[in-house]
Amino acid sequence: MGSLIQLQETVAVVLGVALFAMQLFALIDCIRQRPDAFPAAGKKTKQLWLIITGIACVVGFLMILSPISIFEIAAVVAAGVYLADVRPALHQVTGRAGRNNSGPYGPW
Repeated sequence: MGSLIQLQETVAVVLGVALFAMQLFALIDCIRQRPDAFPAAGKKTKQLWLIITGIACVVGFLMILSPISIFEIAAVVAAGVYLADVRPALHQVTGRAGRNNSGPYGPW
């Protein structure tokens, strides 16, 4: 029975670290974006997204050992919204969305 509990704790820590890495990636990506790209993409301001992703990172760090809490889920959703909605829109506006797996002689 002890090994099952240890396995559950290990899985929880690995999941917590992975979720924190996602939240940290969202924050770092948000920091690297130009402030004028956010309104141009039809999204909220950079300052608001920095606050949202920053709070998500703090919550993710504090909840690394218990990743299945309501606060961690809210933080993951916030970072996920940034990564799935805001980041692609920013890449379209800034011109970094044109990657289409082209080789030197055309697409493959």
